[in-house]
Amino acid sequence: MLMPKRTKYRKQFRMKMRGRATRGNKISYGEYGIVAMEPGWIKSNQIEAARIAATRHMRRGGKLWIKIFPDKPITATPAETRMGKGKGSVEYYVAVVRPDRVMFEISGVSEAVAKEALRLATHKLPIKCKVVSKADLEGGE
Repeated sequence: MLMPKRTKYRKQFRMKMRGRATRGNKISYGEYGIVAMEPGWIKSNQIEAARIAATRHMRRGGKLWIKIFPDKPITATPAETRMGKGKGSVEYYVAVVRPDRVMFEISGVSEAVAKEALRLATHKLPIKCKVVSKADLEGGE
């Protein structure tokens, strides 16, 4: 699963997820991509599940780019623990995704195969997504 090799500071605040993505909102490598429609956190295991779903459908043809990386640590205290005693330990890592963010890209396969592979991948993600082509994004929706 994806996670940072090293972190300078272990624990982070949760922060707000207001606004739209200003970076990473164009298809830059592939021909088709998955675009986020709403804000959310995507765990590293959900990214991995989406990657596996897409590559299985493509049958190892074409190329898949993952354009998000889970670099935000999320902490949790154990169940049935009293209040106080500080912040919990790091449980998992998430990628913060805002609307319009391109999360996955595909090229090297036919349109039908690419769209179906990305559709299967969207079912593994916890937020609303849509499958778009490079022409759709450049056309100005």
